[in-house]
Amino acid sequence: MLDGRAEQGGTAGPVGRQDVPGTAADATVAVNGVLADQLDVRLREAHEVDEVFAREVAGRVAAFVQRGGKRLRTAFLWCGWRAVGGDCDPRTLLRIGAALELLQACALIHDDVMDGSPMRRGAPAVHADFARMHCVGGMNGAPEKYSAAAAVLAGDLALAWADDLLTDIVLTSPHGRQLHREWQAMRCEMVAGQYLDIHAQATGSSAADEAVRIATLKSALYTVERPLALGASLAGAGARTLAALRSAGRCAGLAFQLSDDLLGAFGDPAVTGKPADEDLRGRKLTYLLAVAVRLASASDDSEAIAALRPEDVARSDDKVARMRAALERTGARAVVESYIADLSALSLRHFAATGADQHARQEFASLVERAVVAPVGSEGAE
Repeated sequence: MLDGRAEQGGTAGPVGRQDVPGTAADATVAVNGVLADQLDVRLREAHEVDEVFAREVAGRVAAFVQRGGKRLRTAFLWCGWRAVGGDCDPRTLLRIGAALELLQACALIHDDVMDGSPMRRGAPAVHADFARMHCVGGMNGAPEKYSAAAAVLAGDLALAWADDLLTDIVLTSPHGRQLHREWQAMRCEMVAGQYLDIHAQATGSSAADEAVRIATLKSALYTVERPLALGASLAGAGARTLAALRSAGRCAGLAFQLSDDLLGAFGDPAVTGKPADEDLRGRKLTYLLAVAVRLASASDDSEAIAALRPEDVARSDDKVARMRAALERTGARAVVESYIADLSALSLRHFAATGADQHARQEFASLVERAVVAPVGSEGAE
C-alpha cells in the first residue's frame, strides 16, 4: 500500500489541537495522513475477511485513493469550517475530509467504467488494471466483463468506507444531524447527476439547461457546495451563513465543472493524466457543446451543425478534430470561458456575505482560482 504521508508530505498521525490547519493547503496535506491511517485499518479488516479480496480489491482502492488528486473537497470543507471560525477539534474536520476523498474515489472509479476511460491520475484506471490482471493471469471469460464488474465492486467498497467513517463522526458530533442531512443529499445528487449524464448522451440532447443541471448535480454540489456546508455545519453555522455558503459553492462548483469540460475538449493528456477526447468522441452533453450547437444554428453554420450532431457510433479522430474546431469557430469556447469568470466572481461575493474574515476570504479566492481558472492543458480537475 502506498503511504500518502510519505508521498505527499502529510502528518504522520492524528492531528491534535496544536496542529490546526492554518490554510486550505495545510488541510489537503494533513488529510493524507488521516486517509493513510484509515486505510491501514480498512486493509487489516479486509485481510481478516479474505486474502484475495484484500489484495485485489481493497488494496487497489487504497492505492487509488493515495495515488494523487487535488483534495479539492477537503480544501473547500476547510473553507466552510474557517468561514464560521473553525471552532472545533480539527481531527473531526480532517476525518470528514477523508470521507469526502473516499466518496470521490467511488465516483471516479464508477465514472471511468461508465465512460470506458483507460486512464486516471496518470495511470491505468481501476477497471483497466483489473482487465490487465485478468489477461496476465490467463483467467476465464471476457476481461472486459470481469473488469467492469470488479471495478463496480471496488467503487462500492470505497463508498462503504466513506459512509462508515462519516457515520462514526455523526454519532459523536453535536451537529451530527445536520452533517448527516448534508451527506445524504450529496450522495443522492451524485447518482442523479451521473444518471442524467448518461441519459442525455443516449438521447442525443443538446439542451443548455439540461447541461447546466447535469453539471450542477454531477459536480458542483458535491465538489464545492456540500463540502462548504459540511465544514460550516461542523462549526455550528446558522441558516443565513449556510445559505450564503451554498450560493458561493454552487457558483464556484459550476465554474469548476465548466472548466473541466474545457479541459476535456482541449486539455493535454500528458498533463491532465486522462484522455482529452472522450467527451467529444462520445458526444457527452456539456454546456460547451450546448452553446456551440445553439451558436451554430443561429449563424446557420452547416459545417459546425454537422460536426456537432449526434451519431450512433463513437467518432473517428478526424470527426473529433472537426468537432473541436467547431467549438472554437462558433465562439462557444470563448462564451464558456467568460461564463466561468462571471461565476467565479459571483462566488467570491457570496462567500464575503458570510462575514468570514479576510484570511478565509483570501483562501477561498485562491482556491477558486486554482480550481477553475487554470489554463487549458493544466492538471485535470478532480
